[in-house]
Parts: sequence; C-alpha cells; structure tokens
Amino acid sequence: MADLLRFLSRLILFACLTLTLAVPASAATVRVLTVQGAISPASADYLLRGMAKAAEDKAHLVVIEMDTPGGLDTSMRDIIKAILASPVPVATYVSPQGARAASAGTYILYASHIAAMAPATNLGAATPVELAPGSSDKPAAPDKPGSSQPGAAKPADAAPGDPRMRKAVHDAAAYIRGLAELRGRNVDWAERAVREAVSLPATEALELKVIDLMAADLGDLLRQVDGRVIKMDGQSVTLDTANAVVERIQPDWRSRLLAVIGDPGIAYILMLLGIYGLLYEFANPGMLLPGVVGGICLLLALFALQVLPISYAGLALMLLGIALMTAEAFVPSFGALGLGGLIAFVIGSVMLIDTDLPGYGLPWTLIVPVAAVSALFSFFVAGMALRARHRPVVTGAEEMLGASGEALEDIEREGWARVHGELWRVRSGVPIQRGTPVRVRARHDLVLDVEPWQGE
Repeated sequence: MADLLRFLSRLILFACLTLTLAVPASAATVRVLTVQGAISPASADYLLRGMAKAAEDKAHLVVIEMDTPGGLDTSMRDIIKAILASPVPVATYVSPQGARAASAGTYILYASHIAAMAPATNLGAATPVELAPGSSDKPAAPDKPGSSQPGAAKPADAAPGDPRMRKAVHDAAAYIRGLAELRGRNVDWAERAVREAVSLPATEALELKVIDLMAADLGDLLRQVDGRVIKMDGQSVTLDTANAVVERIQPDWRSRLLAVIGDPGIAYILMLLGIYGLLYEFANPGMLLPGVVGGICLLLALFALQVLPISYAGLALMLLGIALMTAEAFVPSFGALGLGGLIAFVIGSVMLIDTDLPGYGLPWTLIVPVAAVSALFSFFVAGMALRARHRPVVTGAEEMLGASGEALEDIEREGWARVHGELWRVRSGVPIQRGTPVRVRARHDLVLDVEPWQGE
C-alpha cells in the first residue's frame, strides 16, 4: 500500500512538471505606432489610444516610429502628457532613413524614455510660430533646408517687438528644458533648438547626447535597448526586447476619419457643402436631402475648424462673399455685388488657414476652382429662388383668388357655382343669372365671394 502511494505521488509530480514545461513562457510584446506627417489631433488621438491599449495589455515597450515636420502645440502636449504618464516605457524612433523629427517632433523625442534615430535623419528647429491672433495653438517652425548644422542659427524671435511671441518662445524653451532635465539629455542644445531654431543630424545628436542611440532599423533598435534599465516612477525596469513579439498597430476607422476631416482642404470643402446645402434647402423648403446633407457636412466642418489654425477674419470674408454673390440675383447691381463677393470669397479662402506649417495650407489649385463653382452655384440657387417667388400660387386658399367659374343657378345673395370643376357655395353683392361667368374675389372658409366676369 505504501509503495502504491509513493508511485501515485511520483506520477502526479511528474505530470505537474510535464504540464509546467509544456506551457511556454509569455514572450515580451513591443507595440509599434507609426506617425508620418504633421502632428495633428488625429495623430494625437491615434497615439494616445495606442499607448492606453499597450498599458492595458501590459506590453513591454511602445515604439513610436516618427517622421514629422512639426505640428500643433496642443496635440504635441497631449502626446507628451500621455508619454510622461505611461506605465509602459516609450521609445521614439526617427525612422526611416531620411526622416526628421522637426518642431513638435523634437519635443516628443525629448519626452520619451528612449530617444533613437536612424542614420541620415535629423531633428530640431523647434521655435514656436504664432498661428493666428488670439490662437492658443502654435506649431514649432518646420525644419528649413540648410539648417542641419549645429551652428546654423536664425533669430530666436520672428517679431522681436511682439511680447506675445517672446512669451511663446520663453514658454517653449522652459518646456523643453524641463523635458531634457527629466530624461538626462542635453539641456543647452534643447534650448538652442527653440531659441535659435538649430537642427542636428543623427550622428551629431548622438555625440551631443541629444539622443540615446542610433539604430539602422527596428530590429537593431530592439537589440540595442535589450537589457537597458529605465526609470519609471522611481522604479527601475529592465527591458527584455531581444526576442520580443513585435505588434504594429495601424490607425483604426476613427483615427482615419479624424485624419480625413482634419485635412484643411477637406474641411474647406465640407464647410462649403454645408453652407450651400442649407442655402438650397431654405430656397426650396421641403426638399430635405440638401438640408440633411448640408447639416451633416457643416457639423463635420465645424469640428475640423475648431482644431485647425483658422483665421476668423478669413472665415468672415468667405461668408460675406457668399452672401454678396447670392444677393446679386436679387439686387440689380449690374455685377458689382457678384464680383465683390467673388473677390471677398477668394481673399477669405487664402486667409482661412493662417500658418506656414507644411500640410496646413489651402493651395490655389483648390481655391480657384472652388471659388468659380461657388459663384456659379450661388447665382443658380438665388436665381431659382427668385423665379419661384414670381411663379403664380398653384395650391392653397390663395390659389382660389382670381379663379373663374360659372353660376349654376340664379343668385340673389347666395347660391352655387362651379369653380375649377368643383361645386362651391358663393356669395355676391349683385344679382347673377344662371350660366354667367364669375370670378372669385375672396374666400371665407367654404364660401367664396364672387362677382360677374366678362373675361379678358
């Protein structure tokens, strides 16, 4: 009996060891997020939700592959806040070769736990540029050709006498200094990137300790950071990325939708479709489709415009131009209103997006055709409304006024008559003989006031 118990215990121990060995150790997961183009609300939404999902799934490392000329200040700060609060280490990797992390990309690179660049890439040119009067969004100036050397500097303030611009530069310099001190990177060069808009290639950035390492590709990056110790909220985390499972997260439908409607050209077209859809609906009540489509387009455009650097003076000029072109059909101005409206519309379109940041302008190839179509559409819609106003009424009580008919009996004060093929109770102030043509002067509910009529 004792031997049998020993045999069973050994058998159970063997089975447990076998099951333990059969379960593979969970491999580390690296989430890769890719940003190409300007830092915008769409890219910020994509990165924030990607980092949140990585933290939820307990990923080992988040890698942001970046190639950007810069972007909006509010979107950049949202991304940096998410990086600083992330429980998962974040590595920003300027890739592929030939890419850049200019302007807002420099701030994001400095905020990351690991800053890496591929060969033949550059970073810097982080001087803020004011977008519009009273606007809170300001992108850092994009990288300029010929400014890739450390000594290539330009004036720190584009408008030295403008206190608002000086405040923006000082604020940005203090912000990037704080990020550099937090991550132990080159503080002095970070401030020069803001005040003097200097840029650096990857090799010099590594020498000056602006970045942590250079990597030829993502695999090389993961091999180099393997075993690196990262400080996370006062605790040390050792990265294990040599055999990590790499998962690339692509933008979902929401991020793609935000990217589409956040494009200035798309927002511009949506706004015009919304305005003209509502205008057409008001001119022809009851059509419904133009009003529904116009309302949806206008709401989408308003959402896009609230996150874009727009000039309200330009928007006002566009609306004034549309109003003047529409008024041309109602006022005999011999083309003055229409021409003035067209000019106001074009000038407003040029002023609408008030920034030189790449990817945030409206090209002339879009403005000119849209202006021409807008002028034609405004004249067409206003002309239809004017013609509709002058048409005779064909339905309702007003349509009976002036209608002709025939008395069906001798009428002293009241009697019956046929009007529009219908029998009506009629009243007359004068006697009317049977068969006499009559004309309707007024209607009181179901009784018509008529008078004898000899026709025209």
